[in-house]
Formats: sequence, C-alpha cells, structure tokens
Amino acid sequence: MTTNDSGSAPKPPAKDPWDLPDVSGLTVGVLGGTGPQGRGLAYRFARAGQKVVIGSRAADRAEAAAAELGHGVEGADNAECARRSDVVIVAVPWDGHAKTLESLREELAGKLVVDCVNPLGFDKKGAYALKPEEGSAAEQAAALLPDSRVTAAFHHLSAVLLQDETIEEIDTDVLVLGEARADTDTVQALASRIPGMRGVFAGRLRNAHQVESLVANLISVNRRYKAHAGLRTTDV
Repeated sequence: MTTNDSGSAPKPPAKDPWDLPDVSGLTVGVLGGTGPQGRGLAYRFARAGQKVVIGSRAADRAEAAAAELGHGVEGADNAECARRSDVVIVAVPWDGHAKTLESLREELAGKLVVDCVNPLGFDKKGAYALKPEEGSAAEQAAALLPDSRVTAAFHHLSAVLLQDETIEEIDTDVLVLGEARADTDTVQALASRIPGMRGVFAGRLRNAHQVESLVANLISVNRRYKAHAGLRTTDV
C-alpha cells in the first residue's frame, strides 16, 4: 500500500471546466419575454430545442408573443411562468427590476434565476452605467430573492441578432457569474445550446457590475460602427 509523503489520500484530478451538464430537459422561463431581449432569448432557446415559457404582467400579451415566436413557446403571466420553469431568466427593464422580483419572491424560491438586466442611463452623450445600492442588478436580485440561486449572464447580446430568423449562429461568448459552480455550469451549458454561443465563467456576483456596465461601451461601439457587437474571450 502506498501513500503520499503527507499521509493523506491523493487529490482527485481537477474538473474539466468544459465538462458541463446536460440541460436539454430543463424548462426555461423568461420574465420580460415580450420585450426585445426577452423575445430574442426565448426564440433562440426554443429554436435550439429547449422548452420555453415567456412571462408578462398580462397573460394574454405573453400568449400572443409566444404564438408569434412559434417553436413550441408558451406564454403565461409572470407568476405562472416562474412556477412552471426550472431556470428563470430576468429580462425586464431596469426601472421595473426590483418591483418585479419582490412580487415573485415566493414563485422564484428554489429556482435558478439568471439576471441579464443592465442598469443604464441615457443622456445627450449616450449610454452610461448606473450603480445600484447593492452593487449591481444581479446583487439586487440576490438580496431580494434569498431563497433563489441567483446568477448573472446574457448581458451583451444584441436583441436584433437574437430575433433575426435568417441568422443561424450568434457568434459570441456569454459571461456567466454566480456563487455555486453547479449553477454557473448549468447556465454555461444553456448558453452553449444556442449555436455559435459559448458560456464562460467570469467570477462571483460581486463582479457583476463591470459586466453589466460594459453594455454602455458596446452601445457606443454599435452606434459608431453601425454594428451589433458582442464579446469573445481569447485563449480560453
């Protein structure tokens, strides 16, 4: 019998960061699913074969948007969307972020929540980042949803490209932040379900402000170059 010099058992090999779970059976809910970003994400996930429910304050509005999207997308009011989903993406406007989450605390308990909201302001000089009291939209979500597993992702995606049915692949990386590896692995795997996308771990929620704020820079890039820019991380 052999042991190492310290007398303890050898450490197991490090987990492959690209060894991600099978998420094909999860139902994805999208709060704010009738807005441009929410519709785009719902469309891409459904097109990739994911079961998708979009939510809105009014069920009939969500149902109408779901019918337009096709691919088996279903619509419901926000509370029902949260109840029926395994993973819930928050894609509501920043000014309604806190109120929406507060009203759904019970329905979102135990759920994996993915916040993709970008707190931004706009003036004559263009877009600029806002900093919530909690530090970021994702940290605000975590504070408001103590019984949920909050992550942050999908901030830097163009709603125009997401909704364009002629585009087969979305060439971009998705930065994923969260506190538990199992949760960030799940969100990375979901991102990678969309052709052309790749989910990349980018730290804990305390780093979400920089990720959310970068959208202001991308808006400036897009306006100058008439583009729909995304992000790619190199050497990963």
